[in-house]
Amino acid sequence: MTTSPAVAQEFVAFAVEAGVLRFGEFKTKAGRLSPYFFNAGLFDDGAKLGRLAQFYAQTLIASGLQFDMIFGPAYKGITLAAAVAMELARMGRNVPYAYNRKEAKDHGEGGTLVGAPVKGRVLIIDDVISAGTSVRESIAMIQAAGATPCGVTIALDRQEKAAEGGVDKPWSAVQYVTRELGLPVVPIATLTDLLQYLRSGSNSALGEHVERVDAYRQRYGI
Repeated sequence: MTTSPAVAQEFVAFAVEAGVLRFGEFKTKAGRLSPYFFNAGLFDDGAKLGRLAQFYAQTLIASGLQFDMIFGPAYKGITLAAAVAMELARMGRNVPYAYNRKEAKDHGEGGTLVGAPVKGRVLIIDDVISAGTSVRESIAMIQAAGATPCGVTIALDRQEKAAEGGVDKPWSAVQYVTRELGLPVVPIATLTDLLQYLRSGSNSALGEHVERVDAYRQRYGI
């Protein structure tokens, strides 16, 4: 699924201004030297989180994806699920949300799931999909609760080849989730959108990074 080009460009600009999307040289989990880094943990105040939630909510509504509730995998997904549920309610689409604990609680209500009962069509929300591990774990928890995973929404699709054991695969983590796990993925923006933003000249200070980001995509992109 694709996002509105205008919304995607606005989101990339916002991520740059918020210091969440940075350029330089960063080592990824796959051991690659990436010319950019997206750290959703830096949406770290009320204004930034609220704006992020608006982008998620706008993207989800525009996608037409049908879901009954939101599930946020620990840890980043917890804050995202809560914030997006609030924004959707503000926009007239009130849905429940739930999340998981990393360790089961053996007192009180117990268990690993917190929040609304997990049932119906469940949308998983996260910042990015690096290897699909978090999505697989979320699917297992949702299905164990008797509900149906119906899709995943993320902030940025890196459109980058997955790597296992140091070997590049001919598919991305997002493609893996779509093809192998059978779930549609709804990103707010993609690496294509990021490159378009850099090439647009709307932020002249970032023009020097176009070639490096493009070269990285030529090498590792899908």
